[in-house]
Amino acid sequence: MALSGAPKPRVILLVGPTGVGKTGLALDMAERFGGEIVSADSLQVYRGMDIGTAKPTSEERRRIPHHLIDVVDPDQPFDASRYRDLAREAIARLHREKKTVFVVGGSGLYVRALLGGLIAGPGADEALRERLRDELKRQGVSYLYEKLRAKDEAAAAQVNPGDSVRIIRALEVLEATGRSIVEHQKEHRFGEKPYETLQIGLILERDRLLANIGARAERMIASGFVEEVRRLLAAGYHRSLKPMQSLGYRHVCAHLAGAGNLEGTVRMIKRDTYRYAKRQITWFSAEREIVWLSPDHVDAVAERIDRFRNPL
Repeated sequence: MALSGAPKPRVILLVGPTGVGKTGLALDMAERFGGEIVSADSLQVYRGMDIGTAKPTSEERRRIPHHLIDVVDPDQPFDASRYRDLAREAIARLHREKKTVFVVGGSGLYVRALLGGLIAGPGADEALRERLRDELKRQGVSYLYEKLRAKDEAAAAQVNPGDSVRIIRALEVLEATGRSIVEHQKEHRFGEKPYETLQIGLILERDRLLANIGARAERMIASGFVEEVRRLLAAGYHRSLKPMQSLGYRHVCAHLAGAGNLEGTVRMIKRDTYRYAKRQITWFSAEREIVWLSPDHVDAVAERIDRFRNPL
């Protein structure tokens, strides 16, 4: 982070929904402008979860250095606070090395935490939290998500339906304060401003995004996604772990447990991935500083980056 009176690091963000083409464009831009990539993906931090998270390949990572990938094992804790701290360390190091910094990903909360800090919120109420955890064990994560959606639709729209940690936190804040966690976030306004930023959101028309998501799901299966999940389970990573409850992984876990054939599992992955993409678009659409461009408009993206790196 910049010292008082020193210029703030300049950070370029490429964000948007899953399947839109962030990885390919980021690699091209980082290569063109002598940059490195700081991932803003809440699942690519987990070791061994490669295919289902669309993690950059070894070849892509040799081409352009990536940071905040393969940080912890799937059974180790990781949250937005730790992401913020590690990402800010990486950005500070790249700034000192005079590298162009690209933050790339679709995890809106991680991006918001990086750029503006985190709300303190009410302290943990252990009795309340334990009751919610007990409901999770007895009723499952889908029950808790529907409970949140019934009580706080705005918060539910910002949470992955399989993310039990964030669902419990949203319910906890609501019950402890009588107000939505979304209201607390708006009041906080994530007011820290550690960087000068260029925020580019990538967007495609609905049919193309659907086609990309469908094709990616098929590629994942063809690349060995089922075998990857089988290896994780065999290594002792239970399907109830937070990352194993994420998009794609929970579907394949269910399939391996006997719930449905592979063809139906792939259909559900495609459907739920598109629903997740729509939630990502809703989240990022609320960020006023984002400039929306098509990933096809490579020259327009490059022109904005060039102007940002070399202000008058």
